[in-house]
Amino acid sequence: MIETKTRLRERVRGRVITPGDDGYDEARRVFNAMIDRHPAAIVQAAGAADVVAAVDYAREADLDLAVRGGGHSVPGFGTVDDGVVIDLSGMRTVAVDPAKRRARAAGGATWADFNSATGAHGLASTGGVVSTTGVGGLTLGGGIGYLARGLGLACDNLVSAEVVTADGQIVTASESENEDLFWALRGGSGNFGVVTSFEFRLHPVGDIYGGPMFFDMADAGTVLRFYRDWIREAPEAFGGFPAFQIAPPLPFIPESRHGETMLAFVACWAGPVDEGEAILKPLHDVAQVVAEHVGPMPYAALNGAFDALYPPGALQHYWKANFVKELTDDAIAAHLEWGPKVPVVNSTVHIYPINGACHRVPADATAFSHRDATFATVIAGMWPDPAQNDANIAWVRGYYNATAPYSETGGYVNFMSGDDQDRVPANYGANYERLRDVKRTYDPGNLFHVNQNIRP
Repeated sequence: MIETKTRLRERVRGRVITPGDDGYDEARRVFNAMIDRHPAAIVQAAGAADVVAAVDYAREADLDLAVRGGGHSVPGFGTVDDGVVIDLSGMRTVAVDPAKRRARAAGGATWADFNSATGAHGLASTGGVVSTTGVGGLTLGGGIGYLARGLGLACDNLVSAEVVTADGQIVTASESENEDLFWALRGGSGNFGVVTSFEFRLHPVGDIYGGPMFFDMADAGTVLRFYRDWIREAPEAFGGFPAFQIAPPLPFIPESRHGETMLAFVACWAGPVDEGEAILKPLHDVAQVVAEHVGPMPYAALNGAFDALYPPGALQHYWKANFVKELTDDAIAAHLEWGPKVPVVNSTVHIYPINGACHRVPADATAFSHRDATFATVIAGMWPDPAQNDANIAWVRGYYNATAPYSETGGYVNFMSGDDQDRVPANYGANYERLRDVKRTYDPGNLFHVNQNIRP
């Protein structure tokens, strides 16, 4: 271990942490408290050169290599036993060019970092629904979020990327350089290298109109059927979604309803704020709203509104997911059977809309191929008590098994669990074979395999 630290220390500017060092246990901790792994070395990279050194070291020593950006990987792909972890969390700068409507985010930036920098100029790009999520991981998997119906996925807004490849080279990927790599990065996850910076296209988004609304569970079927039909033609600046959610103890929810399972609806209207009330009126009219916290707010405020429910490193996580073309009556019946069984306030089920601008990108234009899906469903099991692992994992699996017959065989790679490797070809869909070709070009030895892996 002394040799490991010495050899890496000679090559990197950032800190190299190995077992026995001060801060090792803190440095190896990841988002999912269910994951408890012990890397041989954690390289807290200070820049792209440190990433090159760590990649070269792992390859030469034939060690497993994990890459951690924002650290939100539910399967724990940001860490590994007895191998090398490249920790990008020290690389979080976001530079904005408001005149060109471009932003460049370093590989460890979170969406909170990104939104803070771009929001100061009244600009944004599609992020996720939790602002502590890393820009890198979300984008490489596709990038579903509030703004996707209007602006496209996060990967659709990617202009270029700086990438450290498996042979330790630093390359640029864009529409004009290493085009095959650029294509694969937009949905192919972390299979092709370590992205040390991302350049995004920005759009005028400052304040939005939205927030959470809660409906009685007795009205859940009515709201879901309304949502299914309405979202087909809804203005693309609307990006809200329904969720099964235990009501948290928030001041706008009547105290007598705290802890009650309801159907929540998180609304996000990114068009003119003064149109927001009228846009949301059909949703208000479909059933009685029990509680809501809806109105104008900065986009960044909505993107970070639920961060407190998901504290990094404090919860056990187990998720399942599918793409859905049609939310049929049978599918809704399955949701109505399993959604009310959501076990704790942290757990939830979201049914994200991914039509609108997402559908206008051809299925073969990026590695994210499921452009004919209308919804992306995630059954997100999250709970604090490890003693409840078996029961809560059983809820996630039971829910998934009940809804899978009414879904596509593939799902969003960012929502997959560690036991979903057999689903990889379906998750990448019709683009899987082309992704394998790109993998053979840039990572023939499969150095980057701690992920939803595309085997060369």
